[in-house]
Amino acid sequence: MLLEVNVEKHFGEFSVCAAFTLSSEKCGVFGPSGSGKSTLMHMLAGLLEPDSGCIRLNGQTLFDTANKINLPPEKRRVGVVFQHACLFPHLSVRKNLLYGLNRLPRQQRTVDVDQLVRVLRIEELLDRSVQRLSGGERQRVALGRTVLACPQLILLDEPLSGLDGQLKYQIIPYLRQVFAEFSIPMLFISHSLQELRLMTDEALVMERGLAEQTMPTEELARSRSLGSSERGYTNLLQLDEPADLGRLLRYNWGGTTLMLLKSDNPAAGQFALGARDILLFKKHPEATSARNMLACTVLRMYETEWLTGVELNCGQSGTLIAEIVPQSVEEMGLQPGSEAVAVFKASAFRRLC
Repeated sequence: MLLEVNVEKHFGEFSVCAAFTLSSEKCGVFGPSGSGKSTLMHMLAGLLEPDSGCIRLNGQTLFDTANKINLPPEKRRVGVVFQHACLFPHLSVRKNLLYGLNRLPRQQRTVDVDQLVRVLRIEELLDRSVQRLSGGERQRVALGRTVLACPQLILLDEPLSGLDGQLKYQIIPYLRQVFAEFSIPMLFISHSLQELRLMTDEALVMERGLAEQTMPTEELARSRSLGSSERGYTNLLQLDEPADLGRLLRYNWGGTTLMLLKSDNPAAGQFALGARDILLFKKHPEATSARNMLACTVLRMYETEWLTGVELNCGQSGTLIAEIVPQSVEEMGLQPGSEAVAVFKASAFRRLC
């Protein structure tokens, strides 16, 4: 995908000015409420006309004031999944799914309906009224309808913000599988760094209507989370199927064994480990109640206003970041290349998806 944007839109004292080029298949748009994210999305989709500028997608001009080009939404082949599913209430799930597909020329129908239905796990919902669906089911159907329209790009405008915390993390695996299976580029719009980290590789940052800066999503998360007065940075770990040890579960993290408390969902998945839940020791502690102790090497340090982020190389498994006070860094003599032991409890993990 190649998305080239240089547009302006003015609303009295507030303006949105976006100038950027994106080539990542999994890109996010990050910014607080009121920063202009939804305005940008509406301009890309053709639902709002910019005051000036141009938009090009894969070499095709969608909008250009200089040449008086403004393709209508139905000719842009840009799909949209809104915050609220926006399904047609008078149609069944099946008819909602096929709405866009039935309006496409046959040569543009590149997505297999049965395969998509299996990926989204909505086989049993097809003949149901959409008014009898849960919030998560509605979002899966809305995503399926958009994918079956076979767009060149899908815009997801805060698609998880209307769902409660646990439900949104149940939806994310479906989203990831659909985009992996059908290779459709996406622009995932959110004010949640956690959602962006789970869904995207690169992020466009919007501040007060300006959209210019792109960076790797992980770099954005570190710059905004480390040292923050709230929860701080969160390590995301993909853990393999566990072994049952009675009251504990033994997971594999890239070759490293980790102990977690037994849960209602003892399966492989994505887990969160807070950077402030990791204690650092210069040597392997003689005894501790914590179940996880990893020998690591310090890669780099991130200085913040009141905490220091210490990035640790944990061998083939990957990296972790611990947040500790600067006094501890000085007393332990930590610097890039130093050896350290990361210690954290079995209860410190939180399952995401």
